[in-house]
Amino acid sequence: MFRTALRNVLAHKARLLMTVLAVTLGVAFVSGTLVFTDTLGKAFSSQSAKSYDDIAVVVEGPEKDGQRLGIPAGTLTKVQGVDGVDEVTGRVSGFAGVADEDGKLLGVGWSNTGRNFAPDESGKDAAFDFVRGEGPVQDGQIALDKATADKGGYAVGDTVRVATTGTVQEYDLAGIFTTDDGQVSAGGSLVLFDTSVAQEQYLRPGHFEGFTVAAKSGASAQQILDEVKPLLPEGSKAKTAEKAAADEAKMIKDSMKNMNTMLLAFAGIALFVGIFLIANTFTMLVAQRTRELALMRAVGASRPQVKRSVIMEALFVGTIASLIGFGVGLGLATGLRSTLNALDMKIPDGPLVVSAAAVLSALGVGIAVTVLAAWLPARRAAKIPPVAAMSSVHAVASGKSLLVRNVIGAVLAGAGALAITAGAAQGSTGRMLIAVGAFLTLIGFIILIPQLARPVIAVFRPLLTRAFGVSGKLAAQNAVRNPRRTGATASALAIGLTLVTGLTVIGASIGQAIDRTTTDQVRGDFRISMSSGHPLDDSSLALLEKAEGIEALSPQEAIQVRVEGKERHASAVTADGVDEVYHLPVVNGSFDGLGQGQIAVAEKTAEKQGWKAGDTIPVTFEGNGKKDTQRLTIAAVFEDNDFVSPYLLPRELATPYLTQSAIQEIWVSMQGGTTEANEKALVDALGNNPGMKVQDQKEFRDEIGGMINMMLNIMYGLLGMALIIAVLGVINTLAMSVFERQQEIGMLRAIGLDRRRVKRMIRLEAIVISLFGATVGIALGSFLGWAIGETIKGSIPDYELVLPGGRIVLFLALAALVGVLAAMWPARSAARLNMLTAIKTE
Repeated sequence: MFRTALRNVLAHKARLLMTVLAVTLGVAFVSGTLVFTDTLGKAFSSQSAKSYDDIAVVVEGPEKDGQRLGIPAGTLTKVQGVDGVDEVTGRVSGFAGVADEDGKLLGVGWSNTGRNFAPDESGKDAAFDFVRGEGPVQDGQIALDKATADKGGYAVGDTVRVATTGTVQEYDLAGIFTTDDGQVSAGGSLVLFDTSVAQEQYLRPGHFEGFTVAAKSGASAQQILDEVKPLLPEGSKAKTAEKAAADEAKMIKDSMKNMNTMLLAFAGIALFVGIFLIANTFTMLVAQRTRELALMRAVGASRPQVKRSVIMEALFVGTIASLIGFGVGLGLATGLRSTLNALDMKIPDGPLVVSAAAVLSALGVGIAVTVLAAWLPARRAAKIPPVAAMSSVHAVASGKSLLVRNVIGAVLAGAGALAITAGAAQGSTGRMLIAVGAFLTLIGFIILIPQLARPVIAVFRPLLTRAFGVSGKLAAQNAVRNPRRTGATASALAIGLTLVTGLTVIGASIGQAIDRTTTDQVRGDFRISMSSGHPLDDSSLALLEKAEGIEALSPQEAIQVRVEGKERHASAVTADGVDEVYHLPVVNGSFDGLGQGQIAVAEKTAEKQGWKAGDTIPVTFEGNGKKDTQRLTIAAVFEDNDFVSPYLLPRELATPYLTQSAIQEIWVSMQGGTTEANEKALVDALGNNPGMKVQDQKEFRDEIGGMINMMLNIMYGLLGMALIIAVLGVINTLAMSVFERQQEIGMLRAIGLDRRRVKRMIRLEAIVISLFGATVGIALGSFLGWAIGETIKGSIPDYELVLPGGRIVLFLALAALVGVLAAMWPARSAARLNMLTAIKTE
């Protein structure tokens, strides 16, 4: 039986090619994901560990309400006197954006960093290797990492414009260095300032956000740690460098885990779709070999032997495909790494990590999926009676088995639909129930899909007959001739389009909600913010207040307060401008009171607490070394707005308690509205700062919508693997169908159906199968999109279900195109059949 299985594999190489491709793609995705994330994690962990070389202890300063309090320089002096301590190096950092010659930002905003240059007695900072010049030692000097200097075309002695959270300033370039810093590796930039300058910009004079301790030879890191801890301000964190490196490695591994899980989920979808292709292939092979298998039974082969023969064929195919897939996966991992490097998201140097777990997982999954998919066809093969050797009739499913199948499918689909509906009714807590329901519904429809084939395809049948005559009629009949095969082929497309449609519905609904929210809740013409996501500096507000053409402006500065003893988020705003740049209809009271040191409260919060305009409430402010409780009068109760906090305070009340600026955005209304001239006036007023973004409402909406579209495009790209496998399934089904129907096609040719109409018949059959799968997938995807939307509508204002008709029509058109492309080879083969030879074929 082993030799028989091997002979059958070699005899049907072309027929098994699609199966090999499906498994290869799935395994490549799995192995590529595992190798890529292992390589990425190892590279960053090694880089992280390298940054702790020659360090014994790492200390982080205290924080409160998200603000860094810092460690006084005097503390570092005390630590320097601890036994065994060789050197203490203070660090302070924040955002620093470097402008190119056109004033544009160099590097990726979120990873553009500024730090202090901390030289030792020899004048060197061990963290940086200078290739030209030296470190900054004066107020007007900086040093740049080599990658950024090269991109900007800067050389030592040049003048460089650098933006921090405040105004942009010009500095002399004192030196250029190389570094293993992760932010630079991620495509950002690193600017070094003199320590006093960095402290002034990022924290406060004479303070560090943390420091590292180098030990003398033979000194114990743990002993130094024990002696350093009592010297630190309350809230500081200290650990050995070994522990810090281990924690950072774990953090990197955990961050890789999310990406790993997502990629493996899509690999799983691809393999799940591949199951239908594999099962279909082996089902058709078994059906075509009915007489051969029956003869084997007649000459003494037992049922288990026949079953093992088919399983062994699957094992051969799965092993070969998995080995090829693993090799392709290694290429995929290497390609991903090169692509990221080409996009300036540089990955630290290091070897490709191929772990035993990755090899065993990828090969195991590929082989297991192939064998599992072949199990049912093998079971059917074992049931072929020896008497079938006397007939050319293929074994067909009994009415009882189809009835049982339909009942099971209906029960699963019904239970899944109920679970999805129940999950949608529960809101945000019902997502797990929806996930379970979605799985049950998909399985139920996969089981039921052969039964659905006839009624659904019957809708297309009159149209095909009227439009294409005999070819259309035959195509519709052929599509439902073998409902199991049609169903299995359509299932692959249905699964892929279910997921794609669900994502599209959610994305379109969220996008419309964001558009509506921005239009309804913002009045301002332009939004000013940092490209890095960091807060703006107070100096930015001062510059805008002096600019010409501004009718109203208000920043939104985050502050934590206690209201009636409970922690609450509040927004510090400009009293005379906030209701001009945000749409804040007043329910009762007036915003005029904000200018008199009063407070405004959102409607839902006021209703929950039983407040109204004129009431007084206790508000506790704490920060910057101060704590004060004041009874503030509610000046106004306003309709809830998603761009501001439920509590609005005049900036004059909040500023004394802020250790550093926390302005997240500034909205501005201009004379003449949104014009290019007004935008340029704002850019000029801010000193043409490369670190700042000036956006009108449309650009702001597009930025948020762009993030959603980017996520959708990534998802579409990953799901493309499953759709490619689905296309292979259609090709495979048609090729097998043409092979089985050689005699029939020969007869059709003999009675006058020319080659052109034979090709059309096969193409139309492929289109019908593809549209059938697409219709089922789009219907299920829309249902899932609605259900998931119900769970997120509570957190997204103005959320309403949107069924993107244009996208749905596009998906149907693409499904039809898939059918046309998939039918090219089978249709050509059918048209080229010799009619006399085909008629004699059994």
